[in-house]
Amino acid sequence: MSVFENSKWIYASCVKGADQYTEYVDILKGVAEKAVINLSCDTDYTLYINEEYVASGQYGDFTHYKIYDSINITSFLREGNNIIKLLVYYCGVDTQRYRKADAGLIYEVIADGKTACISDEKTLSRLSPTYINGNMRYVSRQLGFTFSYDATKENEGGYSPSVSVYKDVELYPRPIKKQEILPRQKIKEIKKEPWGYLIDLGCEVVGFATLDIMSKGENQLRIAYGESLDNGRVRAKIHDRSFFFEYKSKDGHNIFTDYMLRLSCRYMEVIADGEIEINYVGIIPQVYSVEEKECKIESSLDKQIYDICVNTLRLCMMEHYVDTPWREQCLYAFDSRNQMLCGYYAFENGNRAYAHSNLKLLSEDRRDDGLLSICAPCGTTLAIPSFSLYYIIAMREYLYYTEDASLIKSYYRKIEKILDEFIDNSENGLVNKFQGTEKWNFYDWSEHLEGALYGEEGCVPDLIINCLFTLALDSYHWMCERTGINYKYGQTADAVCRLVREKFLHKNGLFTLHRDAEQYTELGNALAVLCGAVKGKDAVKICDSIVKNQLTPSSLSMNIWKYEAMILTDLGRYKDHIIKEIRSNYKKMLDDGSTTVWETIDGSTAFGNAGSLCHGWSAVPVYIYHRLGVARNK
Repeated sequence: MSVFENSKWIYASCVKGADQYTEYVDILKGVAEKAVINLSCDTDYTLYINEEYVASGQYGDFTHYKIYDSINITSFLREGNNIIKLLVYYCGVDTQRYRKADAGLIYEVIADGKTACISDEKTLSRLSPTYINGNMRYVSRQLGFTFSYDATKENEGGYSPSVSVYKDVELYPRPIKKQEILPRQKIKEIKKEPWGYLIDLGCEVVGFATLDIMSKGENQLRIAYGESLDNGRVRAKIHDRSFFFEYKSKDGHNIFTDYMLRLSCRYMEVIADGEIEINYVGIIPQVYSVEEKECKIESSLDKQIYDICVNTLRLCMMEHYVDTPWREQCLYAFDSRNQMLCGYYAFENGNRAYAHSNLKLLSEDRRDDGLLSICAPCGTTLAIPSFSLYYIIAMREYLYYTEDASLIKSYYRKIEKILDEFIDNSENGLVNKFQGTEKWNFYDWSEHLEGALYGEEGCVPDLIINCLFTLALDSYHWMCERTGINYKYGQTADAVCRLVREKFLHKNGLFTLHRDAEQYTELGNALAVLCGAVKGKDAVKICDSIVKNQLTPSSLSMNIWKYEAMILTDLGRYKDHIIKEIRSNYKKMLDDGSTTVWETIDGSTAFGNAGSLCHGWSAVPVYIYHRLGVARNK
């Protein structure tokens, strides 16, 4: 029997709209030795059986790569009628972590090998009476919408038969295990302030908002969350971002958990328009379970740095890697490359299955121009061309660390399409910056390297894109040699490398970003060393200039290339400098009381007070410490 053989895609009979919550009920009679529910939806779901939470979290996907979950529900069943309830959320607008598709739900319950329940027109459903539909208040443009809930309407509204809907999808089983729910986070401190309540969870936590309060009458609550405080308050609004949700309490005891929107925060604040008593307001952590490798590190400071990096990697693992669980929750090719690389050292079995699923999801992205979208899955037209090259480098690293050739064999045509796009964008042997407002020539959060988001730049070659193109070609060549795939690019990498040296190397022995400007960056010069444009004493000259702070510095995430260049050039000469710099940067975070590593060294004040304090791409010390021998697996 094939999955969903008798089921239909359905939706509530209401008018479909963006930012919409619908509810579905079915009855499963009796118990079973084994009962499994298979389900998939657009966009997200929460499953309850007999009013008990069972599971949530639709895997991020595409219509051509649509994922379904198989959930064992045996332990939730009892004699008599078992009420199956599904709350389904439909986003309905494109974001950087969701590609808009038609609304719908499909499910089946298989009990002791037989179909017991299916989704069809007999399934009863309704528009949620408690979640405010169509509110469309963004947490951020990358992440999507926050929510509002009205507990005074929990007993309102009846159900009616669902309608069948057409969804043209290709269904696949979830490629990795689901995340786990842990007991609610202990609260370090609750302060009663004139404006309301301030809650300190004691550390960064990722999971679902939950509350247990007593309310005198009906009250409107605003619950904000954040990673840091500004004059003793949580930043609930930052520009057009809204880091809060609304809850209307009923009179008396209120217990509520939202299993749709994952929050990341250390602090929460509660503002109510009437009298309430807080038993608990906080987070139920949701984690992807991984086993950390035992690691020996002699220096206590280095151990603390290593530990907050690993903690950050953990918190940035949802159904896929995310850049920051607070602000965006997006899978970027560069961010995840750093995260996977660190994970090969930090976690047992190199976290192989998880890395595989991330690269596969990136590989399933489809664009007419051959590049990767800025994130996956993604509903916007924006692309960062350099990130497509990091994807190729990440594919090589996956093969190197796991010896699993399945990904490259499945997606080598994808890699070639990317490389061909860069060749098509070349002139006189060098790759030009990409044109068009949907192409963001971003390299780093550093002077000269931020690019013009949604703007146009000159159609000229620069140092970094050509160095990365060379590294990507070399990575693909290496993969082809080990898998038997025909490498069709000949000596292209060597030719580009020679032109990089000829066009961008100045008489002072340093590489400039553009031929007509003296823009000397750590990132650009490090990549020039790594791609082989300079070697020997010429590479030493560059690395010494970096040590002397003579170049525009790279950011925390891009420092990985600077350290790699120093290790390649002369490990003995630069080891102490690398360790000293890492200690200086990351001790700042420890001294600030952070339990995670920051997006940039400026912390929360970066990007107009929108800097992330939990950012996976900055966990670089995990990898570098192993490369230097500072960290050793037992």
